[in-house]
Amino acid sequence: MTTLPDIRKFQTILFDCDGVLLNSNRLKTDAFRAVAIEFGQNAARELVDYHVANGGVSRQKKFDYFARHIIKARRPQALADRLVDLYGAVLRDRLQHCEGANGLSALRRYTLASQWGVVSGGSQAELRAVFAQRGLSSHFDLGIWGNPKDKCALLKELLTDQLPRGPGLYLGDSRYDHVAAEHAGLSFVFVSGWTEFSGWREYCDDRNIPVISSLVELLPADVKG
Repeated sequence: MTTLPDIRKFQTILFDCDGVLLNSNRLKTDAFRAVAIEFGQNAARELVDYHVANGGVSRQKKFDYFARHIIKARRPQALADRLVDLYGAVLRDRLQHCEGANGLSALRRYTLASQWGVVSGGSQAELRAVFAQRGLSSHFDLGIWGNPKDKCALLKELLTDQLPRGPGLYLGDSRYDHVAAEHAGLSFVFVSGWTEFSGWREYCDDRNIPVISSLVELLPADVKG
């Protein structure tokens, strides 16, 4: 097993949201299915499969793929836009009540010298509202960021213009999270407890990626207890 890094050596610590900070992966999968079911079981299944295989990619890109390649709609952009809005409405209330990561406040206290941020494939406006309502926003002094910008583009922009220089870490639960972290020159830890990435174990083993099942594992035993 690859050794975990010392979390306190990082000046910047960035988190994905779904599957890392919130147990919301299954909620989002169910919301994709609920939105697509009007086009039939097979179409809904294809969208869900595409969504799970492309964790971390924005809902806009997923519904664009659905409209253009699964449904082959006459007006794919109009359909994708409608489904994005419907998906957001279905999801909004569910995110308020889903399970949150254990040990987050303790980890924040343990890494007071680090600056924290969220970089997610989820809707930026939605994330900021949910985090405010759940009382989590104050942990993230670097801000909460999401689509409509792609995660790779967001990380590049933030690292260029806004984030402090020095070692940085990204915590995620998908293949795309790792790709985005590598592209940005960030260290990466995979969080497995809530992931929907079925091949995560082999993927991480092959690339010597450190793995934790939950954020609390980043804390030393005396702090956990």
